[in-house]
Amino acid sequence: MARAIGKVAVLGAGLMGHGIAQVASQVGGFDVSMLDVKQEFVERGMGMVRGSVAKFVEKGKLTKEQGEATVSRIHPTTDLAEALKGRDLVIEAATEDPKLKLDLYRRVSELAEDGVIVASNTSSISITLLASATKAPANVCGMHFFNPPQLMPLVEIIRGKKTSDETVEAVRGASAKMGKETVLCKKDSPGFIVNRMLVPALNEAIFLVQEGVADPEDVDKAVKLGLNWPMGPLQLLDYVGLDTTLNITQVFMEEFQDSKYRSPTLLKEMVRAGLLGRKSGQGFYKWNSSADTGNK
Repeated sequence: MARAIGKVAVLGAGLMGHGIAQVASQVGGFDVSMLDVKQEFVERGMGMVRGSVAKFVEKGKLTKEQGEATVSRIHPTTDLAEALKGRDLVIEAATEDPKLKLDLYRRVSELAEDGVIVASNTSSISITLLASATKAPANVCGMHFFNPPQLMPLVEIIRGKKTSDETVEAVRGASAKMGKETVLCKKDSPGFIVNRMLVPALNEAIFLVQEGVADPEDVDKAVKLGLNWPMGPLQLLDYVGLDTTLNITQVFMEEFQDSKYRSPTLLKEMVRAGLLGRKSGQGFYKWNSSADTGNK
């Protein structure tokens, strides 16, 4: 039976990882270890947490004391064994690279205590595949947050082929404690629920720009006003990261063999040029700060 969730580890301090760590601490009240492979990445992640928390305090959504407590509960580290020590739930938010993730899951399985739940924030990679690299695949599931995790209310829980009911319920409970609504993806299908529908729409928005049909601003304006999206697809791409989106489209093409998931040439060119969106300072739009977490 899966253990009750008391302490959390977040593996990855980047765009999603730092936000997940913040939510786990700020809303869930969990003690959180946050790991990345280099000290500079961990420090950058903590800087983004502090910046985001400061905006919540500024807006009156947190008191100064609550903000300080949120930051104090997050423990940055570059040591995987240290990050896993005493943890009940491990949320993996590493780069969307199957080989990298599989290697990480093997190491986690060797170092983590028995009964630890490992939940992946992957957008597209098979949970069953990731679980196959561990000694206890019943304790592995998907726990897909949306960007930015500090604001977006949804978590997709995804069953792998061997995921146990106890694991699903434990992750559902931890998500609720973090203030999230959950949906269950009963089958380990690429893209799960949201991204399977979203990626073709994002691709089509890029094709509109690539073909010279409309400028990015007008594509986004049309979708916001015509479809009532809170954010246009090209602005969303900049938030998600164009490199992350490219990786997802490539996984989808390999899995589904369906042209609706094909990567637009413009997307590939922008990634090659380092125009990755908000995190690089420029994508379809120019961004002032890579630490902007949308709390405006």
